[in-house]
Amino acid sequence: MNDIRVPDVSVVVGAYEAMPYLVRCLESVENQTLGARRIEIVAVDDGSTDGTGEYLEKFAAKSAVPTRVVRQANSGGPSGPRNLGLSMARGRYVFFLDADDYLGEEALERMVAMGDRAGTDVVVGKVEGVNRGAPRSMWVRNEERVDLFTSRVIYTLSAQKLFRRDLLSRLDLKFDVGLKTGEDALFTMEAFLRGAGISVVADYTCYYLVGREDGKHVTKRGGYLLRFDSARTLMELISRLVPAGPKRDRLMMRPFTVTLLKQFGVGLLRQSEKVQHRKMELAAPLLAEHWTPGLAKRLRVSDRLRLECIAMGRLDLLLDVLTFIKKDTAPEVVRKGRAGTTYLAFPHFRDERAGITDAAYRVTVPDWSGSRKVQPTRTLSRRVVHRLRTQVRALAPKK
Repeated sequence: MNDIRVPDVSVVVGAYEAMPYLVRCLESVENQTLGARRIEIVAVDDGSTDGTGEYLEKFAAKSAVPTRVVRQANSGGPSGPRNLGLSMARGRYVFFLDADDYLGEEALERMVAMGDRAGTDVVVGKVEGVNRGAPRSMWVRNEERVDLFTSRVIYTLSAQKLFRRDLLSRLDLKFDVGLKTGEDALFTMEAFLRGAGISVVADYTCYYLVGREDGKHVTKRGGYLLRFDSARTLMELISRLVPAGPKRDRLMMRPFTVTLLKQFGVGLLRQSEKVQHRKMELAAPLLAEHWTPGLAKRLRVSDRLRLECIAMGRLDLLLDVLTFIKKDTAPEVVRKGRAGTTYLAFPHFRDERAGITDAAYRVTVPDWSGSRKVQPTRTLSRRVVHRLRTQVRALAPKK
């Protein structure tokens, strides 16, 4: 490694028990149209016993892509290897590539061009799942700069993105080794919030997210306690960096819907009473600290209602709601008042003994009653109402 040339991209690969997936992973870096001399690989073998470390060394010895390999004892998670690789990176940009996955051939060329053209600190490339799901809603069009508070990029917080290394150095941004899941979401959200903009490459599949046939993918590991840790740390980060208000509520949608609500799906009905109560205990402080009316209004009724039950500490009401959802029953659409305010009558609607407010059942975003789409009631401003009344009076025949 006597070459002092600064590569465009340092590809950091943390690998644990990665064979045979590692072969295609590294080949995808070699095949990049960006060119071998504009890339370096920093690979960390995290105590593998399946030949991963030996393959990395063979690859480094023959590849045209400058490759450094570190072999270490198992650290117990992806954060340590990524942090070590990041500390060794020399490129203008850093890309974190999981050893199970692989890149599209033009991925780095397109992403570097986008970052250079837009001057942004993070470039998000289109992801496609292979034998597993992948985020889809944010790949509408190429965008040189997106507004974090309106864009769907908050629903793709994995680490597999192009980060400007100057940003990571300036922030001394590292992966939290104390988290065993969700560490990438924490890292990426901070880069999103504190960086100089986010770009999206949507017209080309940059990253192939592979579902391992042996079921050993790291995101499948760990119990529910780790999920609550993940939700808590992300909520705390958002609260620390974004003032209270609509923007914070918008970002809080991510940990509440993607992480927290998944612990209170219909699967909760099959879990032991002990686990049910423990989950309620873990969720209570998160709701007390971060649940707001502004956030509640952004959710569909079935999601909001579950969170309201948790905030009230009412496991019994929550189980009633989940039983209703499991039966796939379509809630009755109810319209009340002069404005025709729309509600979905899930269990305990207007049940005074339950004590759940009508607001929990109000349709505030497009929702569903079975296969029927239900739109929220649009409340007109006083100015609009006055203008409409004036227009009606002007059109009325004179007596």
